[in-house]
Amino acid sequence: MHIVQDNKTRGHLAALFTIIVWGTTFISTKILLRDFSPVEILFIRFVIGYIALWIAYPKPLRITNKKQEILFAAAGLCGLTLYQLFENIALTYTPASNVSVIISIAPFFTAILGFLLLKEEKPNLRFFIAFGIAIAGICLISFNNNTSLSINPLGDLLAISDSILWAFYSIITKKLSSFHYNMIQTTRRIFFYAILFMIPLLFVMDFQLSLKPLTNVTNLFNLIFLGLCASALCFVTWNFAVRHIGTMKTSVYIYGVPVITAITSAIILHETISLTTICGIVLTLVGLYLSEKKN
Repeated sequence: MHIVQDNKTRGHLAALFTIIVWGTTFISTKILLRDFSPVEILFIRFVIGYIALWIAYPKPLRITNKKQEILFAAAGLCGLTLYQLFENIALTYTPASNVSVIISIAPFFTAILGFLLLKEEKPNLRFFIAFGIAIAGICLISFNNNTSLSINPLGDLLAISDSILWAFYSIITKKLSSFHYNMIQTTRRIFFYAILFMIPLLFVMDFQLSLKPLTNVTNLFNLIFLGLCASALCFVTWNFAVRHIGTMKTSVYIYGVPVITAITSAIILHETISLTTICGIVLTLVGLYLSEKKN
C-alpha cells in the first residue's frame, strides 16, 4: 500500500517537474528561432534526446509483438512528429494566444478517451468545473496584452487537432506502460519512431542545417537544454507520471504550462506581469487544484 502511495506521489512530482521545464522551453525556442527554423530545432532536440537516452541506458529493447511495435510507432507519430508539426503550422495561420488556449483543452479529450478506451475514472462534475476555471485563467494569461480571440479556421482546427493528438499520445503511453518495459527504453523507442517520421519532412520544409550557429555558446546551451532536459528527461518523467497516476490526472498538469511560461518570461525576459495575468494565473492554479483534489 505504501509503495503504491509513494509511486503516486512520485507520479505527481514527475508531472509537476515536467510542466515546469516545458513551461520554460518557450524562452529557449524563442532564442533559437533567430538562427534556426522550427523544424531544425525540432529535429536536433530529439536527436540529442535519443542519443542521451542510449547513453543513460545502453540496453536495446527487444519486442517480439508486432502490435506493441505499432503502438510505439503511433506514440512517436501522434505525440511528437504530428503534434509538433501541427503546432508550427497552426502558428503561421493563427495567433500564438489562440494556439496556447486551444492546446490547453487537451485534458478534456484525454479524460474522455481515457474513460472510453482505458475504462479509467469517469470525468465528474468537479472535473468539468475545474476545466472551465482553468481555461478561463489561461485565456486571461494569453489575451492580456491587448490581444483578443480571433477566429482563424485552419489554424484553430490544427490547434484542436493538436490537443486531440496529445490525448491519443497519453492513452497510447498508458497502454505501453502496461507492458512494464523500462521507462527509458520505452521513451527511446518512441523517440526513434518520431525521428523516423520527421526525416521525410526535412526534405519538404526549411531544413538547412549549418554548423555556424552551433558555434554560438547560447545556441548550443539552449539546444542541449531542449534535447537533454525538455526532451529526453521530461518525456521519461511524463510517461512515468502517466504510468502511476493515470492519463487524466497527468494531463491536467498541462494547465500549468502557460503559468510557468508567464512567470519565467517575466523573470528572464523581463516581460511585465499585468493584473490580468495575475488573475489568470490564480484561476488556472485553482482549476488545477480542483482537478487533482479527491474530495
